[in-house]
Amino acid sequence: METEKPTNFSYMGRNFSDLSIEDSSSAFSDCNSDRSGEFQTASSQSRRFLIACASDNSDDLIRQLVGVLESGSIEEQKQAAMEIRLLAKNTSENRLKIAKSGAIRPLISLLSSSDLQLQEYGVTAILNLSLCDENKELIASSGAIKPLVRALKTGTPTAKENAACALLRLSHMEENKVAIGRSGALPLLVNLLENGGIRGKKDASTALYSLCSVKENKIRAVQAGIMRPLVELMADFGSNMVDKSAYVLSVLVSVPEARTALVEEGGIPVLVEIVEVGSQRQKEISVAILLQLCENNAVHRNMVAREGAIPPLVALSQSGTKRAKQKAETLTELLRQPRSGNVAARA
Repeated sequence: METEKPTNFSYMGRNFSDLSIEDSSSAFSDCNSDRSGEFQTASSQSRRFLIACASDNSDDLIRQLVGVLESGSIEEQKQAAMEIRLLAKNTSENRLKIAKSGAIRPLISLLSSSDLQLQEYGVTAILNLSLCDENKELIASSGAIKPLVRALKTGTPTAKENAACALLRLSHMEENKVAIGRSGALPLLVNLLENGGIRGKKDASTALYSLCSVKENKIRAVQAGIMRPLVELMADFGSNMVDKSAYVLSVLVSVPEARTALVEEGGIPVLVEIVEVGSQRQKEISVAILLQLCENNAVHRNMVAREGAIPPLVALSQSGTKRAKQKAETLTELLRQPRSGNVAARA
């Protein structure tokens, strides 16, 4: 697996060992637990469940629920998956108990169910169990990745969102990133980014940001058409997706395929506009992307300069953060190089 190292860039005596931007964590949804609505339950079952949760003796209940997952009817499996999902939602102790009780494999089997509600409940339970770092390896090694990708393709909107979050959690283990990419997740996440609701878009962007730290996943994402929705979302300041989309783009542009696609999809005018009117964080991300786009490529530098980038870059170099000022100054110097001559453009 090839994980990209920080970009090294030297220009006019300045060494940019890291073209990344400020901590990106605040820009993304954490997928810290499922956001599904509470499932309806019969009153007697709810009382039994709540009593067990309130006591220190939930082990017996968990074992019973696992038995139902393995041999119950569809309706009984739904109820059992719902109760496991609720048990796993808020406490790491229960997540560990459930995993150790043997629940993961029968839950994974639900992900292939033709009953979409049962599939959704299984996905959601797996998501909540994956919140415990100790469970991630067991979930992946038990064969969850391909069924989660299947749910991302065929599930309800909630199942797709929660499957994206579960894949994100599993991708925190570096060895899972390639496996997730090779299981066909990237085109489905790109589709969710483009066509999902706002929650789906946020979940997809978060998963894509994590997965695309691996070079082959960057290329898969570009081949799946990620650049068009990224550029469209960055251009829409009312989408609440400008930061997230720009961060995803910032990890993609280290590969030439992404830079080519960015230019073809009209990304340069959008990035220049963000430098002019975006937030401080958005401006810094955009300048970092433009720096990578313009490095060693005279054609791209000319395109950026023709879009009127120099005035907002000069303004940013005077009023931005320390990192943003440095990037803006360097890009301005690049753009002010003589534009004449036959300089070979390198993607």
